[in-house]
Formats: sequence, C-alpha cells, structure tokens
Amino acid sequence: MGKASRTKVEVNRREKIAAQRAAAKRTEQRRRILIAGGSVLAVIIIIVAFIVIKANSSPSKPAATTSSANGPTGSALASVVAKTTTVPASTLNSVGSGGGAVSATPMTIKGNPAALTSGGKPEMLYMGAEYCPYCAAERWSMIVALSRFGTFSGLATVHSGIKNGAGEAEPYPSTPTWTFVNANYTSKYLTFTPVEMQTNIPDPSNGSYTNLQTPTAAQDALINKYDVAPYTSETGAIPFIDFGNKYLIIGASYNPGVLSGLSWSTIATDLHNPSSPVAQAVNGTANYITAAICKMTGNQPASACTSVVQSLESKI
Repeated sequence: MGKASRTKVEVNRREKIAAQRAAAKRTEQRRRILIAGGSVLAVIIIIVAFIVIKANSSPSKPAATTSSANGPTGSALASVVAKTTTVPASTLNSVGSGGGAVSATPMTIKGNPAALTSGGKPEMLYMGAEYCPYCAAERWSMIVALSRFGTFSGLATVHSGIKNGAGEAEPYPSTPTWTFVNANYTSKYLTFTPVEMQTNIPDPSNGSYTNLQTPTAAQDALINKYDVAPYTSETGAIPFIDFGNKYLIIGASYNPGVLSGLSWSTIATDLHNPSSPVAQAVNGTANYITAAICKMTGNQPASACTSVVQSLESKI
C-alpha cells in the first residue's frame, strides 16, 4: 500500500475514532442529563410525599376539647351528658330525700287551678336564665329527673354569671351548669318546656344580661300569678318550675355552693356516688322533682316512680 493510501486509511481511522468519541460524549451528556433530571424528579417526589405524609400524620384537633368559658365539648361533653342522664335507679333510691342536703321541696298550688298541659300530656314549665346560679344548680337535678321519663338531645354546658351589666358580683359565680336553649326533650309521659330568658353575658345597657328567649303571654301570666307570696318571699325569683299547675319549685332546692370549684366531669361522676355531697344535693332534689312528675303521670313509668319516690310524694 502506498503512502497516500496509508495516509487516507489513517485519516479515515482517526475520523472514525473521533466520531465514536463524539457519539460517546453525547451519550454521556444525555446520561448525565437524565441522571440529573431523575434526581430532581426524585427530590420533588420525596418532598411531595413528605408533605402528604406530614399532612396525614399531623395530629388532628382532639375530639374532646374544653372551652374555658363554657365547659366541655366533643367527646368530653358526650361523656358528661351520658353520666348525667344515666344515674342508676339504685343510686337515686340510695340517696332518697338527700340526707338533709335538700333545703326546699315542691309546693302544692292552692285553689286547684286548671291543669297545665301540652300535646295532650302534663306540662312541666321551667323559666330561668343562664346567668342565674340557682337555676344552674336546679338544672342538674332537672336533667337527672327528666331523664327517667324521656330523652334529651342537644344539651350544652354553660356557667352562671360572674358580674352583671352593672358590674355587680353574682353569688356563687361561674357555677358549672347546662343550658336548655338548643336542647330537645322527648317523652311519652310529659312535655318539658324550658325558657332561658337571659344569657350569662353582661349587658351594660340594662345593667343586667343579654336577653335570650322571650316567654309567651301564657307563660308570663303563670310566673306573674304564682311567683309571688305565699309561694315565695322574693317576687319574680328564678328558677320558676310549674308542674302541670299542680306543684311549684321557686328558687334552688339546695345550696349551689355544693358545685363551686368543681368541673362538669367531676359533678357528673359524683352523681353516681350516693355518699358524695353532690349526689346528696343533686340527686336528692332530682328525687323530689321525680315525685312531682310521678304525681302528674299517675306514677308512670314504674321504673321512675319507685317506692322511694312514692314515699316522697306524700311530702309534697
């Protein structure tokens, strides 16, 4: 082979090697780009996955939350409601008249007035206010007693007032209690009609509290007729409870101080301990309320109108 031929072959070989190197370089560049792109994509996927995992694993707001102003909510409220509305008959029978903790019992209305009914059933009318500490105490007993005849839904907790709109301090301030504003009650034995006339929110414009529910003319007529002497020494006192126009409770049946400083949960738990001061006061009052209701319903049902309750009927 001549020199020119060898030179041509050498040139072709070199060009071929150069082309191979260029192709290899392009391949390497593409590989690096793919690797870099894949790494970026992997990082993005990891970040997105981390965000999703964190969002799903972040602790949610607990079902049981507590409002420092008005008490438990969520599952904590459900627990308190359950305990308050399911006090066993055996516990209530053990408490009986309350062992001296009950200071006032239902009074018989004089003059044999026309029966108070609603929906073809005897009616229990309650008129009170959320700020009222005496109403606060009585509501616990009303709920315990009424739960023996029917079922509540929509119960919510509040506390009694601290200072009114004039800045005057309330007795037994911030007593833990309930509100009937959004509550419903069903029973085949009686109708329960609650009226919460004012909130526990001070209103400087009237020196009292914000108005809430307005009584009907008929309800106003009853409280004006019976919330006076000889049934009370303080005209217009609340709570005012009319049992079918047969019996009355005006004011608290026990000292609200029994509940002072206690949480809703503690009170609800103590209701199941017949020897506790809370059970003696709240359940003792509930037994008298039950007795008044049983006199309206002809001692029905038997599960509520026990022999212990019937023994209290004679004291009304």
